[in-house]
Amino acid sequence: MENIYPDGIEKALAKTQADVEATLKAAGSVVNSLKKFRINIQTGNLRDLKKTIESAEQAIAALKQQFSNTKEGWDFDSENYVTSPTFIKEILEMSESLGVKMFEQDERLYCYPFLIRILPNELAVQIDKQKERRLRPSTLVSYLKTLQNKPVRFKPDVFLESLYLAYETLIKSRGKDQVGKGIVIPLLEIYKLLTLLPGQSKDYSRQEFARDVYLLDQSGVTATKKGFVIRLPASTGTKWTTGTIRVITQEGQDKRYYGISFSKD
Repeated sequence: MENIYPDGIEKALAKTQADVEATLKAAGSVVNSLKKFRINIQTGNLRDLKKTIESAEQAIAALKQQFSNTKEGWDFDSENYVTSPTFIKEILEMSESLGVKMFEQDERLYCYPFLIRILPNELAVQIDKQKERRLRPSTLVSYLKTLQNKPVRFKPDVFLESLYLAYETLIKSRGKDQVGKGIVIPLLEIYKLLTLLPGQSKDYSRQEFARDVYLLDQSGVTATKKGFVIRLPASTGTKWTTGTIRVITQEGQDKRYYGISFSKD
């Protein structure tokens, strides 16, 4: 189907919304005409009865025509549009106009602290683990803005403990005497261990892991219950994209993490 809305889905929806409003107005006329018809029936006003029947008939015909116009007016190619880069561009432009910081990376949108993935086959987006079907850019971005104003659900202490358990497992595989010595292990090895079971890497993507590492880094939480202190040291590994995890910061900067270590201070 030809896309006759080159300006995007926001304007297409706005046009059809105006058509729906006109349809509702026509529906109101039908209701008013039928109410007058009912009154004449109830009171036995035979003189005006025929007139109200004709009026109701005309209102119903007008409603049918208006609804037909509204239906035909919505010929936006939703499926193809949602799969196109133009849809993401429109969301980014809307976020800028509404004062919401949003950035694109690795086929996802990052709106601190949320990761948004487009699900074209479902005509939906996924905000972290939550599916959202309201795809009108102004509505979607406004919703994200509301979510940003709520307390962050991320629990840095819990995530830190899970990182330490994975780190300890990998360190012990190198020798039990290596625990607590601050040896650096690539974060990608930690991620692989955390998502070892089938399907877990799909449920917990590499991008989500990178985001969580960043949130932990920003939280100021550094010590485990056992007193091991985390470090995310800089490394020559950060020069190679294959050995790092990437995240877009709250300010839109590209930040990379390479390794992790735990030691007793």
